[in-house]
Amino acid sequence: MPYRRILEDLLSRVAGARTALLLDVQGEVVVGAGNLDERQRLIGAYQGIALGMVSRAAQRVGGGEVKALISRHVGGSVVLATLRDGYYLVVSLGPEALTAVAARQCEEARLTLNQEI
Repeated sequence: MPYRRILEDLLSRVAGARTALLLDVQGEVVVGAGNLDERQRLIGAYQGIALGMVSRAAQRVGGGEVKALISRHVGGSVVLATLRDGYYLVVSLGPEALTAVAARQCEEARLTLNQEI
């Protein structure tokens, strides 16, 4: 599986990126790259919960499919990108990372991962 290679490549293209995780529909980590401590895994799972809530809200108002979410917190940012079959990509960023650059690189990784899933 090339998933790890795709995630490692993504991390190498985003200065300040800490972790990239590919998660399944239940919020379980399929594969990851970077800092893979338990905190990062929990962040990934909670992003799946947020994705579900935002997707349901978008559906209620006719907003269409959610493709990405960006959240900011004191210690940095998180970029989430949706994938086929309920999978999703979560990238944790440090405070020095450029969120827009990360979002663009996540979109490229999203397209590549969707071809592999």
